[in-house]
Amino acid sequence: MTALPRPPFHPDLEPVLAAMAELMPSSITPEMIPAMREPLPMDVPADEVLAQAQVRRTDHTIPGHQGDEIEVTVLEAEGRTGPSPVVFHIHGGGMIIGDRFTGLPQFLPWITELGAVVVTVEYRLAPEYPDPFPVEDCYAGLVWTADHADELGLDLGRLLIAGASAGGGLAAGTALLARDRGGPPLVGQLLIYPMLDDRDATVSTAQIDGVGVWDRTSNVTGWSALLGDRKGTDDVSIYAAPARATDLSGLPPTYLDCATAEVFRDEDVAYATALWHAGIQAELHVWPGGFHAFDLMAPETPMARAMTATRDAWVARVLAG
Repeated sequence: MTALPRPPFHPDLEPVLAAMAELMPSSITPEMIPAMREPLPMDVPADEVLAQAQVRRTDHTIPGHQGDEIEVTVLEAEGRTGPSPVVFHIHGGGMIIGDRFTGLPQFLPWITELGAVVVTVEYRLAPEYPDPFPVEDCYAGLVWTADHADELGLDLGRLLIAGASAGGGLAAGTALLARDRGGPPLVGQLLIYPMLDDRDATVSTAQIDGVGVWDRTSNVTGWSALLGDRKGTDDVSIYAAPARATDLSGLPPTYLDCATAEVFRDEDVAYATALWHAGIQAELHVWPGGFHAFDLMAPETPMARAMTATRDAWVARVLAG
């Protein structure tokens, strides 16, 4: 597939893309992964952000895939009294970068404004830990959260799973695992521009090639790290690449968002359509002229504000019960 004409970037976002180009490349290749794991100069330590927001952090070491130790962090407002709604959060980073505080600006308001507890999981990254380590670590974290709900002061009747980008794909895979294993019931799944399909076969992946944020090359790098030689073959599970699922029945109400000028657009629209075909309530928003994760990289633009407000309104409705 060769590069195709693409929808334009929104004029408000063009200057942001130009500035981002000086900090991070459009195309990430395997040898760049170690450098991409280093903090950016403008990154504010998570503990500073949490302290300013008066959010308490408690770390727990739990058994992950195959019983190996992983960490989860419980984030709650100072002085909270339970039982509270809970969001199980899975971070983004293309399966290869990031940590459990990546995307903090997205989920912090759910704690400070909606009264939720967020449990965020440090799943292990590819390529050092290929599939099924990431999704199985996430499922282990979800089960741990449910098993410890009483001591954590959580209302399991309001348990939402959420994730962005790779975390959105892992959230979708974890929700499928919970359905198929009789795991914790979910009140909803929030899939923020999720990474769902390893096959590199959509129009949007051909359009976003060498431009924007997390382009086609980056996406191939991420999926190859996760799946190795299995990428694009029939030997890939629905839990690793939820776009491959042919039965989406029994899943909770779902919110998906993405942008018109990002690789994940077509697979996200297709997943929402498949959910509707399965009789699942799904809300889909495709933001015009946006690039991948523009809400985090250009948060003060009108469209980013609209994206965040629309998403947070859905979270509020779901967590209200």
